[in-house]
Amino acid sequence: MNRENIVILDFGGQYNQLIARRVRECRVYCEVKPYTTPLSEIMAMGPSGIIFTGGPASVYADGSPKVDPELFDQGIPILGICYGCQLMAQELGGSVVPAESDTAREYGKTDTVFDLSCALFSGIPEKSITWMSHGDYMERVPAGFKTVAWSKACPTAAIADESRGFFGVQYHPEVNHTQYGTDMIRNFLYNVCKVKGDWTMGNYKDTAISDIREKVGSGKVLLALSGGVDSSVAAALLAEAVGSQLTCVFVDHGLMRKNEGNEVEAAFKKWDINFVRVNAETRFLLKLAGVTEPERKRKIIGEEFIRVFEEEAKKIGAVDYLAQGTIYPDVIESGAGDAAVIKSHHNVGGLPDFVDFREIIEPLRLLFKDEVRQLGRELGLPEYLVTRQPFPGPGLAIRILGDITKEKADTLREADAIFREEIAKAGEDKNLSQYFAVLTNMRSVGVMGDGRTYDHALALRAVVTDDFMTADWARIPYEVLDKISTRIVNEVPGINRIVYDITSKPPATVEFE
Repeated sequence: MNRENIVILDFGGQYNQLIARRVRECRVYCEVKPYTTPLSEIMAMGPSGIIFTGGPASVYADGSPKVDPELFDQGIPILGICYGCQLMAQELGGSVVPAESDTAREYGKTDTVFDLSCALFSGIPEKSITWMSHGDYMERVPAGFKTVAWSKACPTAAIADESRGFFGVQYHPEVNHTQYGTDMIRNFLYNVCKVKGDWTMGNYKDTAISDIREKVGSGKVLLALSGGVDSSVAAALLAEAVGSQLTCVFVDHGLMRKNEGNEVEAAFKKWDINFVRVNAETRFLLKLAGVTEPERKRKIIGEEFIRVFEEEAKKIGAVDYLAQGTIYPDVIESGAGDAAVIKSHHNVGGLPDFVDFREIIEPLRLLFKDEVRQLGRELGLPEYLVTRQPFPGPGLAIRILGDITKEKADTLREADAIFREEIAKAGEDKNLSQYFAVLTNMRSVGVMGDGRTYDHALALRAVVTDDFMTADWARIPYEVLDKISTRIVNEVPGINRIVYDITSKPPATVEFE
Protein backbone atom coordinates (compact mmCIF):
# COMPACT_ATOMS: atom_id res chain seq x y z
CA MET A 1 0.00 0.00 0.00
CA ASN A 2 2.05 2.98 -1.26
CA ARG A 3 1.15 6.33 0.27
CA GLU A 4 2.62 9.48 1.73
CA ASN A 5 3.65 8.81 5.30
CA ILE A 6 4.56 10.93 8.31
CA VAL A 7 6.32 8.97 11.07
CA ILE A 8 5.54 10.18 14.59
CA LEU A 9 8.15 9.03 17.11
CA ASP A 10 6.60 8.61 20.54
CA PHE A 11 8.59 9.83 23.55
CA GLY A 12 5.80 9.20 26.04
CA GLY A 13 3.86 12.44 25.78
CA GLN A 14 0.20 12.62 26.79
CA TYR A 15 -0.95 14.14 23.48
CA ASN A 16 0.65 11.72 21.03
CA GLN A 17 -2.59 10.31 19.63
CA LEU A 18 -3.79 13.87 19.19
CA ILE A 19 -0.74 14.72 17.06
CA ALA A 20 -1.58 11.80 14.78
CA ARG A 21 -5.21 12.86 14.55
CA ARG A 22 -4.21 16.39 13.55
CA VAL A 23 -1.97 15.05 10.79
CA ARG A 24 -4.76 12.79 9.53
CA GLU A 25 -7.20 15.73 9.62
CA CYS A 26 -4.83 17.42 7.17
CA ARG A 27 -5.44 14.44 4.81
CA VAL A 28 -1.98 13.02 5.36
CA TYR A 29 -1.34 9.44 6.51
CA CYS A 30 0.83 8.93 9.58
CA GLU A 31 1.89 6.22 11.99
CA VAL A 32 2.96 6.46 15.63
CA LYS A 33 6.09 4.45 16.43
CA PRO A 34 8.15 4.07 19.62
CA TYR A 35 11.25 6.27 19.76
CA THR A 36 13.23 3.01 19.95
CA THR A 37 12.23 2.05 16.39
CA PRO A 38 15.45 1.23 14.46
CA LEU A 39 16.53 3.73 11.84
CA SER A 40 16.34 1.06 9.13
CA GLU A 41 12.68 0.42 9.95
CA ILE A 42 11.86 4.12 9.94
CA MET A 43 13.51 4.58 6.54
CA ALA A 44 11.77 1.51 5.14
CA MET A 45 8.47 3.32 5.77
CA GLY A 46 9.51 5.99 3.26
CA PRO A 47 8.63 8.96 5.48
CA SER A 48 7.86 12.32 3.92
CA GLY A 49 8.57 13.83 7.33
CA ILE A 50 9.10 12.93 10.97
CA ILE A 51 7.54 14.38 14.13
CA PHE A 52 9.10 13.98 17.57
CA THR A 53 6.43 14.06 20.29
CA GLY A 54 6.58 15.54 23.74
CA GLY A 55 7.48 13.48 26.78
CA PRO A 56 7.94 13.69 30.56
CA ALA A 57 11.75 13.26 30.61
CA SER A 58 14.52 15.88 30.55
CA VAL A 59 16.96 15.47 27.67
CA TYR A 60 20.02 16.07 29.87
CA ALA A 61 19.06 13.34 32.38
CA ASP A 62 20.79 9.95 32.40
CA GLY A 63 18.78 7.37 30.48
CA SER A 64 16.51 9.92 28.79
CA PRO A 65 14.99 8.83 25.45
CA LYS A 66 17.16 9.41 22.41
CA VAL A 67 17.13 8.66 18.68
CA ASP A 68 19.83 7.35 16.38
CA PRO A 69 21.92 10.48 15.55
CA GLU A 70 22.08 9.35 11.91
CA LEU A 71 18.37 10.13 11.64
CA PHE A 72 19.33 13.80 11.28
CA ASP A 73 21.47 12.98 8.23
CA GLN A 74 18.73 11.40 6.12
CA GLY A 75 17.49 14.61 4.46
CA ILE A 76 14.00 14.20 5.98
CA PRO A 77 12.14 17.19 7.50
CA ILE A 78 11.66 16.93 11.28
CA LEU A 79 9.28 18.76 13.60
CA GLY A 80 10.09 18.47 17.31
CA ILE A 81 7.35 19.23 19.83
CA CYS A 82 8.24 20.14 23.44
CA TYR A 83 10.59 17.29 24.52
CA GLY A 84 11.10 16.57 20.82
CA CYS A 85 12.23 20.15 20.26
CA GLN A 86 14.69 19.99 23.16
CA LEU A 87 15.99 16.61 22.00
CA MET A 88 16.72 18.02 18.56
CA ALA A 89 18.48 21.02 20.09
CA GLN A 90 20.59 18.85 22.41
CA GLU A 91 21.53 16.28 19.78
CA LEU A 92 22.56 18.91 17.23
CA GLY A 93 24.88 20.84 19.51
CA GLY A 94 22.63 23.14 21.51
CA SER A 95 22.21 23.21 25.26
CA VAL A 96 19.11 22.41 27.35
CA VAL A 97 19.06 23.18 31.08
CA PRO A 98 16.46 23.28 33.88
CA ALA A 99 14.51 26.53 33.73
CA GLU A 100 14.78 29.01 36.55
CA SER A 101 11.56 29.35 38.56
CA ASP A 102 10.93 32.93 37.42
CA THR A 103 12.00 32.66 33.79
CA ALA A 104 11.69 30.28 30.82
CA ARG A 105 9.49 27.73 32.66
CA GLU A 106 5.95 27.91 31.29
CA TYR A 107 2.67 26.02 31.74
CA GLY A 108 -0.71 26.79 30.21
CA LYS A 109 -1.93 29.45 27.81
CA THR A 110 0.87 31.81 26.82
CA ASP A 111 1.01 34.92 24.63
CA THR A 112 3.50 34.11 21.87
CA VAL A 113 5.07 36.11 19.04
CA PHE A 114 6.02 34.48 15.71
CA ASP A 115 8.49 35.27 12.96
CA LEU A 116 6.13 35.11 9.97
CA SER A 117 9.02 34.66 7.53
CA CYS A 118 9.32 31.09 8.85
CA ALA A 119 7.53 28.47 6.72
CA LEU A 120 5.93 27.00 9.85
CA PHE A 121 3.97 30.20 10.53
CA SER A 122 2.83 31.12 7.04
CA GLY A 123 -0.63 32.65 7.02
CA ILE A 124 -1.12 33.01 10.78
CA PRO A 125 -1.19 36.21 12.91
CA GLU A 126 2.06 37.54 14.33
CA LYS A 127 0.76 37.15 17.90
CA SER A 128 -1.50 34.47 19.36
CA ILE A 129 -1.94 32.03 22.24
CA THR A 130 0.02 28.78 22.56
CA TRP A 131 -0.25 26.00 25.16
CA MET A 132 3.08 25.67 26.96
CA SER A 133 4.10 22.78 29.18
CA HIS A 134 7.85 22.77 29.80
CA GLY A 135 10.15 23.08 32.79
CA ASP A 136 13.37 23.00 30.75
CA TYR A 137 14.93 25.75 28.69
CA MET A 138 17.01 25.86 25.50
CA GLU A 139 19.92 27.91 26.80
CA ARG A 140 21.73 27.74 23.45
CA VAL A 141 20.22 26.79 20.08
CA PRO A 142 22.33 24.66 17.71
CA ALA A 143 24.43 26.16 14.94
CA GLY A 144 22.36 26.80 11.81
CA PHE A 145 19.15 27.37 13.80
CA LYS A 146 17.46 30.66 14.48
CA THR A 147 14.77 31.61 16.97
CA VAL A 148 11.41 31.98 15.20
CA ALA A 149 8.98 32.39 18.14
CA TRP A 150 9.25 33.80 21.64
CA SER A 151 7.20 34.67 24.70
CA LYS A 152 7.70 36.92 27.70
CA ALA A 153 9.34 34.15 29.74
CA CYS A 154 10.92 32.09 26.96
CA PRO A 155 13.05 33.67 24.21
CA THR A 156 13.29 30.32 22.38
CA ALA A 157 9.64 29.26 22.05
CA ALA A 158 10.39 27.92 18.56
CA ILE A 159 13.55 27.32 16.52
CA ALA A 160 14.19 26.49 12.88
CA ASP A 161 16.93 25.42 10.49
CA GLU A 162 14.92 25.81 7.30
CA SER A 163 17.81 24.74 5.06
CA ARG A 164 17.53 21.23 6.55
CA GLY A 165 13.79 21.31 7.21
CA PHE A 166 14.25 21.10 11.00
CA PHE A 167 11.75 22.86 13.26
CA GLY A 168 11.19 22.75 17.00
CA VAL A 169 8.43 24.25 19.15
CA GLN A 170 8.33 24.41 22.95
CA TYR A 171 4.52 24.46 22.99
CA HIS A 172 1.88 21.94 21.86
CA PRO A 173 0.37 22.87 18.47
CA GLU A 174 -1.83 19.76 18.51
CA VAL A 175 -4.09 20.89 21.38
CA ASN A 176 -7.10 23.15 20.89
CA HIS A 177 -5.71 25.67 23.39
CA THR A 178 -3.01 26.61 20.86
CA GLN A 179 -4.59 29.02 18.41
CA TYR A 180 -3.63 28.21 14.80
CA GLY A 181 -1.87 25.04 15.97
CA THR A 182 -3.40 22.91 13.22
CA ASP A 183 -2.34 25.56 10.69
CA MET A 184 1.24 25.19 11.90
CA ILE A 185 1.09 21.41 11.52
CA ARG A 186 -0.46 21.81 8.07
CA ASN A 187 2.32 24.23 7.10
CA PHE A 188 4.92 21.67 8.16
CA LEU A 189 3.22 18.98 6.10
CA TYR A 190 2.53 20.96 2.95
CA ASN A 191 5.13 23.74 2.94
CA VAL A 192 8.07 21.76 4.31
CA CYS A 193 7.39 18.05 3.66
CA LYS A 194 5.71 18.89 0.31
CA VAL A 195 2.95 16.30 0.69
CA LYS A 196 -0.04 16.26 -1.65
CA GLY A 197 -2.58 15.11 0.95
CA ASP A 198 -3.94 11.89 -0.55
CA TRP A 199 -5.29 10.30 2.64
CA THR A 200 -9.08 9.98 2.26
CA MET A 201 -11.50 7.29 3.35
CA GLY A 202 -12.61 6.82 -0.24
CA ASN A 203 -9.05 5.95 -1.25
CA TYR A 204 -8.59 3.83 1.87
CA LYS A 205 -11.78 1.88 1.20
CA ASP A 206 -10.71 0.91 -2.33
CA THR A 207 -7.19 -0.05 -1.26
CA ALA A 208 -8.36 -1.98 1.83
CA ILE A 209 -10.90 -3.98 -0.17
CA SER A 210 -8.22 -4.92 -2.69
CA ASP A 211 -5.79 -5.91 0.09
CA ILE A 212 -8.41 -8.02 1.90
CA ARG A 213 -9.33 -9.87 -1.28
CA GLU A 214 -5.67 -10.60 -1.98
CA LYS A 215 -5.05 -11.86 1.56
CA VAL A 216 -8.23 -13.93 1.99
CA GLY A 217 -8.40 -15.44 -1.46
CA SER A 218 -11.02 -18.19 -1.26
CA GLY A 219 -10.79 -18.47 2.54
CA LYS A 220 -13.52 -18.05 5.14
CA VAL A 221 -13.71 -15.14 7.60
CA LEU A 222 -15.50 -15.10 10.97
CA LEU A 223 -16.41 -11.83 12.74
CA ALA A 224 -18.00 -11.35 16.17
CA LEU A 225 -20.36 -8.45 15.50
CA SER A 226 -21.29 -6.41 18.58
CA GLY A 227 -23.37 -3.83 16.77
CA GLY A 228 -21.02 -1.02 17.78
CA VAL A 229 -19.51 1.35 15.24
CA ASP A 230 -16.14 -0.40 14.91
CA SER A 231 -17.40 -3.94 14.42
CA SER A 232 -20.21 -2.77 12.13
CA VAL A 233 -17.82 -0.88 9.84
CA ALA A 234 -15.39 -3.81 9.87
CA ALA A 235 -18.26 -6.11 8.87
CA ALA A 236 -19.33 -3.79 6.05
CA LEU A 237 -15.77 -3.52 4.71
CA LEU A 238 -15.24 -7.29 4.83
CA ALA A 239 -18.66 -7.88 3.26
CA GLU A 240 -17.77 -5.59 0.38
CA ALA A 241 -14.47 -7.41 -0.06
CA VAL A 242 -15.38 -11.10 0.29
CA GLY A 243 -19.18 -11.33 0.43
CA SER A 244 -20.46 -14.80 1.27
CA GLN A 245 -17.03 -15.90 2.51
CA LEU A 246 -17.78 -13.81 5.63
CA THR A 247 -19.86 -15.01 8.56
CA CYS A 248 -20.96 -12.45 11.13
CA VAL A 249 -22.15 -13.71 14.50
CA PHE A 250 -24.28 -11.09 16.23
CA VAL A 251 -25.01 -11.97 19.85
CA ASP A 252 -28.04 -10.02 21.08
CA HIS A 253 -27.85 -10.33 24.86
CA GLY A 254 -31.16 -8.56 25.40
CA LEU A 255 -29.46 -5.55 26.98
CA MET A 256 -29.27 -3.32 23.93
CA ARG A 257 -31.15 -0.07 23.36
CA LYS A 258 -34.64 0.06 21.85
CA ASN A 259 -34.78 -1.54 18.37
CA GLU A 260 -30.96 -1.76 18.25
CA GLY A 261 -30.77 -5.46 17.43
CA ASN A 262 -33.25 -5.11 14.56
CA GLU A 263 -31.41 -2.06 13.22
CA VAL A 264 -28.09 -3.91 13.15
CA GLU A 265 -29.63 -6.90 11.40
CA ALA A 266 -31.43 -4.73 8.84
CA ALA A 267 -28.24 -2.82 8.04
CA PHE A 268 -26.47 -5.97 6.85
CA LYS A 269 -29.23 -7.46 4.70
CA LYS A 270 -27.91 -5.57 1.67
CA TRP A 271 -24.70 -7.61 1.62
CA ASP A 272 -24.32 -11.21 0.50
CA ILE A 273 -22.98 -12.48 3.81
CA ASN A 274 -23.84 -15.16 6.32
CA PHE A 275 -25.42 -13.17 9.14
CA VAL A 276 -26.18 -15.15 12.27
CA ARG A 277 -28.23 -13.42 14.96
CA VAL A 278 -28.38 -15.19 18.30
CA ASN A 279 -31.23 -13.96 20.49
CA ALA A 280 -29.85 -14.83 23.89
CA GLU A 281 -31.79 -12.51 26.20
CA THR A 282 -33.20 -15.28 28.38
CA ARG A 283 -29.89 -17.00 29.10
CA PHE A 284 -28.12 -13.71 29.88
CA LEU A 285 -30.87 -12.55 32.26
CA LEU A 286 -30.82 -15.91 34.04
CA LYS A 287 -27.07 -15.63 34.58
CA LEU A 288 -27.47 -12.06 35.87
CA ALA A 289 -30.41 -12.75 38.19
CA GLY A 290 -29.78 -11.24 41.62
CA VAL A 291 -26.34 -9.84 40.71
CA THR A 292 -25.83 -6.23 41.81
CA GLU A 293 -22.03 -5.70 41.79
CA PRO A 294 -20.98 -3.87 38.58
CA GLU A 295 -17.74 -5.74 37.92
CA ARG A 296 -19.47 -9.07 38.45
CA LYS A 297 -22.09 -8.07 35.89
CA ARG A 298 -19.36 -7.29 33.39
CA LYS A 299 -17.59 -10.61 33.94
CA ILE A 300 -20.80 -12.65 33.64
CA ILE A 301 -21.76 -10.94 30.38
CA GLY A 302 -18.24 -11.27 28.94
CA GLU A 303 -18.02 -14.95 29.79
CA GLU A 304 -21.52 -15.73 28.52
CA PHE A 305 -20.76 -13.93 25.26
CA ILE A 306 -17.78 -16.24 24.79
CA ARG A 307 -19.93 -19.30 25.48
CA VAL A 308 -22.56 -18.24 22.93
CA PHE A 309 -19.90 -17.45 20.37
CA GLU A 310 -18.29 -20.85 21.00
CA GLU A 311 -21.54 -22.62 20.24
CA GLU A 312 -22.05 -20.73 17.00
CA ALA A 313 -18.42 -21.15 15.92
CA LYS A 314 -18.71 -24.92 16.34
CA LYS A 315 -21.66 -24.92 13.95
CA ILE A 316 -19.63 -23.02 11.34
CA GLY A 317 -16.55 -25.22 11.65
CA ALA A 318 -13.03 -24.30 10.65
CA VAL A 319 -12.43 -20.77 9.37
CA ASP A 320 -9.30 -19.31 7.86
CA TYR A 321 -9.43 -15.83 9.38
CA LEU A 322 -10.86 -14.32 12.53
CA ALA A 323 -11.71 -10.63 12.06
CA GLN A 324 -11.53 -7.98 14.78
CA GLY A 325 -12.65 -4.36 14.92
CA THR A 326 -9.35 -3.12 16.37
CA ILE A 327 -8.81 0.59 15.68
CA TYR A 328 -5.63 2.66 15.77
CA PRO A 329 -5.89 3.94 19.37
CA ASP A 330 -5.94 0.26 20.45
CA VAL A 331 -2.72 -0.26 18.52
CA ILE A 332 -1.00 2.80 19.98
CA GLU A 333 -2.08 2.02 23.54
CA SER A 334 -0.89 -1.56 23.16
CA GLY A 335 2.66 -0.63 22.23
CA ALA A 336 2.34 0.84 18.73
CA GLY A 337 2.27 -2.33 16.73
CA ASP A 338 3.07 -5.25 19.01
CA ALA A 339 0.57 -7.69 17.54
CA ALA A 340 0.65 -10.11 20.45
CA VAL A 341 -0.34 -7.35 22.85
CA ILE A 342 -3.02 -5.95 20.55
CA LYS A 343 -4.93 -9.24 20.43
CA SER A 344 -5.18 -9.48 24.19
CA HIS A 345 -6.03 -5.78 24.45
CA HIS A 346 -8.90 -5.88 22.00
CA ASN A 347 -12.45 -6.65 23.07
CA VAL A 348 -12.51 -10.05 21.38
CA GLY A 349 -9.08 -11.00 22.67
CA GLY A 350 -10.79 -13.51 24.95
CA LEU A 351 -12.29 -15.61 22.18
CA PRO A 352 -11.89 -19.36 22.75
CA ASP A 353 -8.66 -21.03 21.74
CA PHE A 354 -10.41 -23.83 19.88
CA VAL A 355 -11.66 -21.52 17.10
CA ASP A 356 -9.55 -22.80 14.24
CA PHE A 357 -8.14 -19.93 12.21
CA ARG A 358 -4.92 -19.20 10.41
CA GLU A 359 -4.62 -15.48 11.03
CA ILE A 360 -6.38 -12.45 12.51
CA ILE A 361 -7.58 -9.70 10.17
CA GLU A 362 -7.88 -6.18 11.58
CA PRO A 363 -9.08 -4.05 8.65
CA LEU A 364 -9.51 -0.88 10.76
CA ARG A 365 -6.26 -1.03 12.70
CA LEU A 366 -4.89 2.08 10.91
CA LEU A 367 -7.93 4.27 11.61
CA PHE A 368 -9.07 6.64 14.32
CA LYS A 369 -12.73 6.64 15.41
CA ASP A 370 -13.69 9.64 13.28
CA GLU A 371 -12.09 7.95 10.26
CA VAL A 372 -13.97 4.72 11.02
CA ARG A 373 -17.24 6.66 10.97
CA GLN A 374 -16.36 8.27 7.62
CA LEU A 375 -15.39 4.90 6.17
CA GLY A 376 -18.80 3.59 7.26
CA ARG A 377 -20.44 6.35 5.25
CA GLU A 378 -18.28 5.50 2.23
CA LEU A 379 -19.48 1.90 2.54
CA GLY A 380 -23.13 2.93 2.64
CA LEU A 381 -23.92 2.17 6.27
CA PRO A 382 -26.93 4.10 7.59
CA GLU A 383 -26.20 7.24 9.57
CA TYR A 384 -27.78 5.87 12.76
CA LEU A 385 -25.13 3.15 12.80
CA VAL A 386 -22.23 5.37 11.79
CA THR A 387 -22.98 8.05 14.40
CA ARG A 388 -23.87 5.63 17.17
CA GLN A 389 -22.63 6.80 20.54
CA PRO A 390 -20.12 4.76 22.51
CA PHE A 391 -22.07 1.91 24.08
CA PRO A 392 -20.54 -0.39 26.71
CA GLY A 393 -20.21 -4.08 25.93
CA PRO A 394 -22.39 -5.04 28.92
CA GLY A 395 -25.04 -2.71 27.51
CA LEU A 396 -27.90 -1.67 29.76
CA ALA A 397 -26.68 -4.04 32.48
CA ILE A 398 -24.42 -1.29 33.83
CA ARG A 399 -27.06 1.39 33.34
CA ILE A 400 -29.47 -0.48 35.61
CA LEU A 401 -28.21 0.08 39.14
CA GLY A 402 -28.74 -2.95 41.34
CA ASP A 403 -30.23 -6.23 40.14
CA ILE A 404 -31.35 -6.70 36.54
CA THR A 405 -34.73 -7.93 35.34
CA LYS A 406 -36.44 -7.90 31.96
CA GLU A 407 -39.01 -5.46 33.33
CA LYS A 408 -36.27 -3.01 34.36
CA ALA A 409 -34.48 -3.40 31.01
CA ASP A 410 -37.70 -2.70 29.10
CA THR A 411 -38.45 0.33 31.30
CA LEU A 412 -34.97 1.76 30.73
CA ARG A 413 -35.15 1.09 26.99
CA GLU A 414 -38.32 3.16 26.67
CA ALA A 415 -37.03 6.02 28.80
CA ASP A 416 -33.66 6.10 27.02
CA ALA A 417 -35.38 6.14 23.63
CA ILE A 418 -37.46 9.19 24.63
CA PHE A 419 -34.33 10.96 25.92
CA ARG A 420 -32.45 10.35 22.68
CA GLU A 421 -35.46 11.25 20.53
CA GLU A 422 -36.01 14.62 22.21
CA ILE A 423 -32.32 15.46 22.17
CA ALA A 424 -32.29 14.84 18.40
CA LYS A 425 -35.49 16.85 17.85
CA ALA A 426 -33.94 19.81 19.66
CA GLY A 427 -30.75 19.54 17.57
CA GLU A 428 -28.70 19.04 20.73
CA ASP A 429 -27.30 15.70 19.52
CA LYS A 430 -24.74 17.62 17.45
CA ASN A 431 -23.42 19.28 20.59
CA LEU A 432 -23.14 16.20 22.80
CA SER A 433 -20.48 13.48 22.88
CA GLN A 434 -22.59 10.93 24.76
CA TYR A 435 -26.00 10.93 26.41
CA PHE A 436 -28.09 8.19 27.98
CA ALA A 437 -30.52 7.29 30.76
CA VAL A 438 -29.75 5.30 33.91
CA LEU A 439 -32.37 3.43 35.94
CA THR A 440 -31.34 3.98 39.54
CA ASN A 441 -32.04 1.60 42.42
CA MET A 442 -33.67 4.44 44.34
CA ARG A 443 -37.44 4.63 44.70
CA SER A 444 -39.25 7.76 45.75
CA VAL A 445 -42.74 8.90 46.63
CA GLY A 446 -44.70 10.73 43.97
CA VAL A 447 -48.23 11.81 43.08
CA MET A 448 -49.85 10.94 39.77
CA GLY A 449 -53.47 11.88 39.32
CA ASP A 450 -54.99 11.58 42.76
CA GLY A 451 -52.87 8.65 43.79
CA ARG A 452 -49.60 8.09 45.61
CA THR A 453 -46.79 6.39 43.72
CA TYR A 454 -43.59 4.78 44.91
CA ASP A 455 -41.51 4.26 41.78
CA HIS A 456 -38.02 4.47 40.31
CA ALA A 457 -35.93 7.61 39.91
CA LEU A 458 -34.34 7.87 36.47
CA ALA A 459 -31.03 9.69 35.98
CA LEU A 460 -30.14 11.45 32.74
CA ARG A 461 -26.46 11.76 31.80
CA ALA A 462 -24.95 13.86 28.99
CA VAL A 463 -21.32 14.88 28.50
CA VAL A 464 -19.13 16.88 26.15
CA THR A 465 -15.57 15.70 25.52
CA ASP A 466 -12.86 15.53 22.87
CA ASP A 467 -11.19 12.33 24.05
CA PHE A 468 -13.27 10.79 26.89
CA MET A 469 -10.21 11.04 29.14
CA THR A 470 -11.93 14.03 30.72
CA ALA A 471 -15.52 15.16 30.16
CA ASP A 472 -17.72 18.07 31.15
CA TRP A 473 -21.42 17.69 31.95
CA ALA A 474 -23.53 19.09 29.13
CA ARG A 475 -25.59 22.27 29.54
CA ILE A 476 -28.80 21.02 27.93
CA PRO A 477 -31.39 23.83 27.76
CA TYR A 478 -33.93 23.71 30.59
CA GLU A 479 -36.89 23.64 28.21
CA VAL A 480 -35.49 20.52 26.53
CA LEU A 481 -34.94 18.80 29.87
CA ASP A 482 -38.45 19.79 30.90
CA LYS A 483 -39.97 18.16 27.82
CA ILE A 484 -37.90 15.01 28.30
CA SER A 485 -38.92 14.75 31.95
CA THR A 486 -42.61 15.25 31.20
CA ARG A 487 -42.66 12.67 28.43
CA ILE A 488 -40.81 9.98 30.38
CA VAL A 489 -42.97 10.31 33.50
CA ASN A 490 -46.16 10.34 31.43
CA GLU A 491 -45.24 7.58 28.99
CA VAL A 492 -43.05 5.11 30.90
CA PRO A 493 -44.72 3.21 33.75
CA GLY A 494 -42.60 2.71 36.85
CA ILE A 495 -40.77 6.07 36.77
CA ASN A 496 -41.97 9.05 38.79
CA ARG A 497 -38.84 11.18 39.20
CA ILE A 498 -36.15 12.46 36.81
CA VAL A 499 -32.73 13.75 37.93
CA TYR A 500 -29.96 15.23 35.77
CA ASP A 501 -26.32 14.40 36.51
CA ILE A 502 -24.18 17.57 36.64
CA THR A 503 -20.90 15.87 37.57
CA SER A 504 -17.90 16.13 35.26
CA LYS A 505 -15.11 13.59 34.72
CA PRO A 506 -13.17 13.64 36.98
CA PRO A 507 -14.33 13.16 39.70
CA ALA A 508 -17.07 10.99 38.18
CA THR A 509 -16.78 8.57 35.26
CA VAL A 510 -19.02 8.90 32.23
CA GLU A 511 -20.88 5.67 33.02
CA PHE A 512 -22.40 5.14 36.47
CA GLU A 513 -21.03 1.60 36.83
